[in-house]
Amino acid sequence: MVADIDLRQIRQFVTLAEELHFGRAAERLHMTQPPLSMAIRALEDALGVQLFHRTRRSVALTPAGEIWLGHARRLLAEAERLPSFAQRAARGELGQLRLAFVSIASYALLPDLVCRFRAAFPDVRVELREATSDVQFEALSKGEIDAGIIIRPNEDFRPSVSHRPLPGEPLVAVVPEGWACARQTVSFEEIAEHPLIFFPRHVAPAYYDIVSDYYARHGRSLRIHQEAIQMQTIIGLVAAGLGVSLVPRSMTAMSRQGARYLALENPPPPVEVCMIWKDGEDQPALQSFLALLDRDGP
Repeated sequence: MVADIDLRQIRQFVTLAEELHFGRAAERLHMTQPPLSMAIRALEDALGVQLFHRTRRSVALTPAGEIWLGHARRLLAEAERLPSFAQRAARGELGQLRLAFVSIASYALLPDLVCRFRAAFPDVRVELREATSDVQFEALSKGEIDAGIIIRPNEDFRPSVSHRPLPGEPLVAVVPEGWACARQTVSFEEIAEHPLIFFPRHVAPAYYDIVSDYYARHGRSLRIHQEAIQMQTIIGLVAAGLGVSLVPRSMTAMSRQGARYLALENPPPPVEVCMIWKDGEDQPALQSFLALLDRDGP
């Protein structure tokens, strides 16, 4: 059973505990002594605990009152900060931001964005979740995330989704180290002659279409020798000598023994990414994140 007490009663208790005199405590509280005595008795009745020993000559805290005093002081201190907490929450300075991201964003774009946001809003907890673009759209519709970073799709966005472009990056080739020798670049024609290791389309449709269009522009059809659903797995299979792949340039930060990254001699297609969130979403932490992008750039 929860006791029916309020902050006024707690403040009266703390004041009397500090003064240990009803007259002086009442004076501090700008009230008379009889109402204060009645209020303390009502508080003890509500708690079912005696907080003070009273005699005609003295007032003293009981052992339970001594312990409760510390908790009461902390509660009053927290209560004094409540208006500030409400104002900061409304400004997006408190709370939580649930952000999903595709794997390629975790190597270049995401760390910088999150680092800057945490520096600007240290009291907002950022919850990160790696997910493919299609999973992010579903999570957004269910309210499981506040925003996501996806590979920009070719088709139009859904009416209920807002989006903002983020910096893209060109594709590079990742090839077995022994095959590359001391080279720094490779032509599309050479890449097309080797088995391709890549995502299945249902996992990363926008990324798949970028590479498929790149092959088509050079008169080749996309034939995948081995499928994998994680970028790390793709690079690992290349390192094992099973084929080659095309990955965003930021993946060069992922060093893997047996694999080497080469720039494409033909103009490589860019991988464009963007941020998505629910249209009309007014979650304060999300608005702070978007404002940071507007102010400082991605």
